[in-house]
Amino acid sequence: MAAPTTSNFSFTSSHSISRLSLFQHKRTSFLCTKNNIKRKCRHGGIACMVLEKSSTTEVKKTKKQSVYKLETLTNWLLKQEQDGVIDAELTIVLSSISMACKQIASLVQRAGISKLTGVHGAVNVQGEDQKKLDVVSNEVFSNCLRASGRTGIIASEEEDVPVAVEESYYGNYIVVFDPLDGSSNIDAAVSTGSIFGIYSPNDDCLLDLEDTTTRCIVNVCQPGNNLLAAGYCMYSSSVIFVLTLGNGVFSFTLDPMFGDFILTQENIQNTKGWKDIRYQLWDDRLKKYIDHLKDPGPNCKPYSARYIGSLVDDFHRTLLYGGIYGYPRDKKSRNGKLRLLYECAPMSFIVEQAGGKGSDGQQRILGIQPVEIHQRVPLYIGSIDEVDKLEKYLS
Repeated sequence: MAAPTTSNFSFTSSHSISRLSLFQHKRTSFLCTKNNIKRKCRHGGIACMVLEKSSTTEVKKTKKQSVYKLETLTNWLLKQEQDGVIDAELTIVLSSISMACKQIASLVQRAGISKLTGVHGAVNVQGEDQKKLDVVSNEVFSNCLRASGRTGIIASEEEDVPVAVEESYYGNYIVVFDPLDGSSNIDAAVSTGSIFGIYSPNDDCLLDLEDTTTRCIVNVCQPGNNLLAAGYCMYSSSVIFVLTLGNGVFSFTLDPMFGDFILTQENIQNTKGWKDIRYQLWDDRLKKYIDHLKDPGPNCKPYSARYIGSLVDDFHRTLLYGGIYGYPRDKKSRNGKLRLLYECAPMSFIVEQAGGKGSDGQQRILGIQPVEIHQRVPLYIGSIDEVDKLEKYLS
């Protein structure tokens, strides 16, 4: 999605008239407001009618903001900085992440045209085939963070080890990220996303120290409870940027006309439980067929139920509409498949800020101390009631 030249505009409500709004000499009257009285007076051939604001409703109308006033992500971050929620360095880091997301959104939209679909030919540290856009998105994200000059360590799902940033000169924030979650959907033009988490600055991982890699890994392996900010960007029919700074969850939508993210949802809450399961409403003969697909017998390969296949998209729907999302461990993946640092911890931080809960089936995700940077854990995330109920079943 190409970002056009930006232009911001806003309208402010006019100031209420305090004393005099219209004045003409002699036969023409002038209008002024004073107290809560209506009265006429004459002096020197001038007629005067004093009027007060007729009601509280009218006062509110004059103070009502224009429907055309838009709050961009940049302006919102500056307000958070002014209120002392974040500092100037973190504002810059978050702005650089939003820029990376805009670039990736454009690449995703043009993937088929730009020949960015298909496998890159390499395998990442987890043994997974890397898509072409996995590699490009990782480079875009890394370059934007380096250019900010405020990140000390960056750790990507696509990289073997965390990297100490040479370009950093102030701030030294630790940023973990999955540059393109759900990249297996790219060839089918299905929704994808990026996930990130930001930890406090740490000056222990410096380039002039011995064994820099080990120090970087130690500093990155922090529990989710230490997160300062987390978010994700979903590349779908709209490009949605969801962010929490530890004071609620806010959603911004990319406006292609301005090329900027616009605040569209404030203080998102995830309190709704599970609504229904369609399977129970189906005809018994259809249920029998579906059961057969799931368990066709020893000589046939079972089918799997289809879901979006992108954590960002599956989670986003759960965040807005309630219920529970789960990626459990199984006999093939005994620790689950989702990464604690890059996926589970940031998403759990977001859902808890929205009034929900993230769990591995036994404990809070945010309380788990990572022992390795690419550690995998099961994930169950959603409304508190649903996750608590699941934990009772698994205990």
